[in-house]
Amino acid sequence: MYVFRDLSSNAITGSLPNSCSFLTSAKSIYLQNNQFSGTIDILATLPLENLNIANNRFTGWVPDSLKGINLQKDGNLFTSGPAPPPPPGTPPISKSPTPKSGNRETRSNGDSSSSSKDSNKSGIGAGGIAGIVISLIIVAAVIAFFLFKRKRSKRSSSSTDIEKTDSNINQPIVLASSEFHQENKSVQNPPLVETKKLDTSLSMNLRPPPAERHKSFDDDDSTMRKPIVAKKAAVVVPSNVNTYTVADLQIATNSFSVDNLLGEGTFGRVYRAQFDDGKVLAVKKIDSSALPTDTADDFTEIVSKIAHLDHENVTKLDGYCSEHGQHLVVYEFHRNGSLHDFLHLAEEESKPLIWNPRVKIALGTARALEYLHEVCSPSIVHKNIKSANILLDSELNPHLSDSGLASFLPTANELLNQNDEGYSAPETSMSGQYSLKSDVYSFGVVMLELLTGRKPFDSTRSRSEQSLVRWATPQLHDIDALGKMVDPALKGLYPVKSLSRFADVIALCVQPEPEFRPPMSEVVQALVVLVQRANMSKRTVGVGSGSSGANDYM
Repeated sequence: MYVFRDLSSNAITGSLPNSCSFLTSAKSIYLQNNQFSGTIDILATLPLENLNIANNRFTGWVPDSLKGINLQKDGNLFTSGPAPPPPPGTPPISKSPTPKSGNRETRSNGDSSSSSKDSNKSGIGAGGIAGIVISLIIVAAVIAFFLFKRKRSKRSSSSTDIEKTDSNINQPIVLASSEFHQENKSVQNPPLVETKKLDTSLSMNLRPPPAERHKSFDDDDSTMRKPIVAKKAAVVVPSNVNTYTVADLQIATNSFSVDNLLGEGTFGRVYRAQFDDGKVLAVKKIDSSALPTDTADDFTEIVSKIAHLDHENVTKLDGYCSEHGQHLVVYEFHRNGSLHDFLHLAEEESKPLIWNPRVKIALGTARALEYLHEVCSPSIVHKNIKSANILLDSELNPHLSDSGLASFLPTANELLNQNDEGYSAPETSMSGQYSLKSDVYSFGVVMLELLTGRKPFDSTRSRSEQSLVRWATPQLHDIDALGKMVDPALKGLYPVKSLSRFADVIALCVQPEPEFRPPMSEVVQALVVLVQRANMSKRTVGVGSGSSGANDYM
């Protein structure tokens, strides 16, 4: 099965090329988050099962043949209402069914005489038709062979001729079928922090290359020249990102000792690093399973994209290291550790986390996701929202770590699917696909952690209570049951109305149907209103108690 593997989230403009009609083996096509325009009529005859064209500029009407498949088309300019009838004489659009062997046998046995008559009437028999088709294929192959040889031989010295022969390079193009032999598991492929044009050096037209005009076939070399591959432009990392050597980081982490290990995530281990100038940073050593060692240029490009992320609730990238087959990213360090540590460490080791800071953490994390989803262009799907990736500074402000990493690492989806900790949305658990809506679901699970103090999945509990979402969701709108669900560490010190509204937001985020989950901007607004209206108790004590007014969370 062929799919468009790399056409989503590339800011491609223009209408769909006619060459799309050649993709007769395509079952799934992903064109989301681009700037395509025009109609999608050219896709109507393809045997598609999945089509994602969300967030483009398509116009016109959706063909009837595409309405019965898994179609995602939000964010376009399609015309509502019934489509106008086709012009007189226009044949109806229909998908050509594959003839069954039984039908062929019946026709050949029962209607042989009539078939023979029809062939005689048309003047061309079945053998004649087959001969013509084979001849056309052979002629086309020979022409393509010579044209390809001539294209790779010496180029004309006239810049005018080069412009004429290559005038079609700026037209919308699609990748050859060999470029998308693997099925895309993500609703959204790894997007870019900044929009860019499709790299024409990695693409090719589905037409034979034009022949040069000043050479005849007799002048061509007798051997095929080696194809010329354009070099990829060097990636420039922003000047504010530091470059470290492996030796630098070994010294700062005491050779990555266990004593400096902060945690282990899906993509690698994180270590505390203290430098000679007294600066303390967090170093993530990316596993080779997440990023092969022979992709240094790709890693530099990933670092460049992450470096452009700039939000107060997103963990800031300080630098990186790429040498000797090692890939490491260096982040700012937050002394209070992760939200997971606060909520799930043994009681004697953890510090009490009262209600006000919990709301503050939820709001700050929601704002980080709103930035990734609705401010970054194209949108960035985090894919790995969990309490262990929410780091807390000295004032308990949340900082979302690993932002952009899972979106850009080539094997992120496979690794994440192998390590489901109870945060994955139902559609992700079934298909392995991630989207903005699956991020919203995972955020809802984190809010459930904040409310109940429980882990998303806990095998030590009874079977009916192991899955946090399954156990808690039916009780979110029952005020009596809700009071019994609250984290015992709160000791009953919370505003009841605030708790109820907090539960309402959770219920919206963890709905099983992704289309019913709200965008993060609406979640942020709901939490802001919650904070503004809440009657924060002044009797609360513990970490981060301070002022209990709503301004603490704005």
